[in-house]
This record gives sequence, C-alpha cells and structure tokens, in this order.
Amino acid sequence: MMKKKINSAWLYLIVTATAVIMGYPLLWLFLAAFKENTEIFTSVSLLPKSFTLQGFISGWKSTAAIPFSVFLMNSCKMVVPTVLLTLLSASLVAYGFSRFEFRGKKLLFTVMLSTMMLPNTVIMIPRYILFNRFGWLNSYIPFYIMAAMASNPFFTYLLVQFFRGIPTTLDEAAYMDGAGKWQILIKIILPLAKAPIVSALLFQTVWTWNDFFNPLLYIDRVKSYPVSLGLRLAIDADSAVNWNSIIAMTCVSLLPVIILFLCMQKYFVQGIATTGMKN
Repeated sequence: MMKKKINSAWLYLIVTATAVIMGYPLLWLFLAAFKENTEIFTSVSLLPKSFTLQGFISGWKSTAAIPFSVFLMNSCKMVVPTVLLTLLSASLVAYGFSRFEFRGKKLLFTVMLSTMMLPNTVIMIPRYILFNRFGWLNSYIPFYIMAAMASNPFFTYLLVQFFRGIPTTLDEAAYMDGAGKWQILIKIILPLAKAPIVSALLFQTVWTWNDFFNPLLYIDRVKSYPVSLGLRLAIDADSAVNWNSIIAMTCVSLLPVIILFLCMQKYFVQGIATTGMKN
C-alpha cells in the first residue's frame, strides 16, 4: 500500500513538473504583455516591475497602420467557413467509405491515405497556378475550395475510423423504419460521432488560425491579412519593434482558440480516446 502511494506521488510530481515546463513559455508570454518594451529583454524577472496596459492599447489601435481588429475579423472570415466546409466534406466522404460498397473503394481509400505522405512543397506550386488561373488569389476562396473538396485526408481518415465503429445494425433498424441514406447520416451517424467531429473542428481551427505560409502565398492585400500575417507585418513595419504591443496582440489572438478548446475539451478528449475503437 505504501509503495503504491509513493509511486502515485512520484507520478504526480513528474506530471506537475512537466506541466510547469510546458506552461512556462505561455505564462512568460502573458506576463511580458504587461511589461514596458525596454524591460522585456533586459530583465530576467517573470513578473513585470510595473504593470502597464500600454502594449494592449497601442497594439490594438494600430498594427502596421491597420487596427488589429481588422486582422481578427479577417481570421474569422477565413477560419469559420473553412472549418464548417471541412467538417461537411470530411463527413460525407467518410460516410461513403465506411457505409457503402462500390468498385475501386479500396484503391480510392489507399490513394486518399497516400496523399497524407505528400509534403506541402510538392503541391504548393500546382495549387498556386490553378488558383491564379481561376482568379481566386487575394481572397479566401482557395481555403474554402480546399476545405469543400476534403483536401485534407487526415479528417476523413479520423471520421472513417469512428464511423466504422458504429454498428451497422443501427442503420438497418433505421432503414426498416423508413429512413433513407441521408436521414441515417444526419439523424444517427453524425449525432453519435459528435466527439470525433469536435476533434476535427478543433484541429482545423487551430491549424487554419495559426497558418502563416498559405495566407502569405495566396493573399497580397494587407487589409485582407489574418492575425498571423498581421503580427509579422508589425515587425517589418517599424525600425524599433514594440515587442510589448506584439506580445500583447499575440495573447489576444490566442484567446479565441483557447476559449474554444476549453468549451470543447470534454468532446475532444473523448474523440481522441474512442476514435478507431470497435464496438
């Protein structure tokens, strides 16, 4: 009994130490937002000598001559439709692979999985040429189209594994009650797949919100920049960088994602724990 308590104590100690190490950079980032610009890199103290909100005030009013609220709104315009279209397309494709039999199913599924091995640099230029010919550059249409076409096979694979774990007897019972294929998907499959859908939602939200390279590639107008490019633009715009403003706006840009994760945390953990399990 005593040995078990000692092992548990050591386990809690290791977990606590790991949490402190992993959380320290975020804690430093948050507290640095309240420091004077000259204090950030000249003091090793975690706490600021005197708390100030000047970084938040100046950073919100103007980031490279554009209010930071514009960048936040642009990120929402880019992220929200992209996430919704991703969930819609991935659910439809996963439903087809998990519930229907058709010619070439195994081959198509293998091809879909093989695209996960392709590095982004291989498809970067073809995508840019294609979107340029369609006249979709300097807009968020490339993000919407890629999401609507289920171009990220990770989410399809995530949902396929979960859909396969849902007993087909539920489909048969619904079919006997007069439900069609669409009704089975909407009223049975999707409600039971709430956990992996939330997991896909969180992954795609974080990846799209923090994406730097693709917006830089497809968007040229500064007024259309998301927060990732807006923060980088603030560094390029000034000869003397106001790091407290940049760090303060970084904290602001993290808030939507953190709040979303805290609200969906239960379903996210459940989705990671149950995806791929067979009933």
